[in-house]
Amino acid sequence: MDAGVVDAVTDASLYRQVMGSAFDALPPQVQALHAGCDARQWSGVARIRRGTGLLSRLVAAAIGFPKAAEQVPVTVAFTPERGGERWTRDFAGRRFSSWQRRGAGRNDALLVERFGAIDVALALVVEGERLTLVPRRWSCLGIPLPKALLPKGKTFETEVDGRFVFDVEIAAPIVGLIVAYRGSLLPD
Repeated sequence: MDAGVVDAVTDASLYRQVMGSAFDALPPQVQALHAGCDARQWSGVARIRRGTGLLSRLVAAAIGFPKAAEQVPVTVAFTPERGGERWTRDFAGRRFSSWQRRGAGRNDALLVERFGAIDVALALVVEGERLTLVPRRWSCLGIPLPKALLPKGKTFETEVDGRFVFDVEIAAPIVGLIVAYRGSLLPD
């Protein structure tokens, strides 16, 4: 089953709006994290890896990604904003945020996540017990960027032992690994 069939109403949570009935196939903790429409916060621990090349370090620093470390306390605050959600991630005091919203036009049926001036349109795909986030296209200040340079990586969410588990990897052609972080969260 995959995302793309949008049959949800607009007062539903952001991920339910994007995924439609596919949302119901998600593991319980993944549904719980994405079911809210109000401000909420989840906390846990994460392991962070960073790329070692000059370009990857520059990109990671520009976005504000955390430095490589083991067993880092992490908090993610979700705040409603302009019809979407502001995700503020705090890795042991190192904070960065993005704004997620339902795609429109050419990004219909996709989740669009903004990091600064960059928008990345993501397909939300249910694969077994995982929600996989698949980059489809990107733009800077609304100007489409070449798909050949689109950042990629293996990014998914799942549930393990009753905890929400995330595994995010962001890499780009030429640049290589920018950042990868893996961990688990529970609601505060």
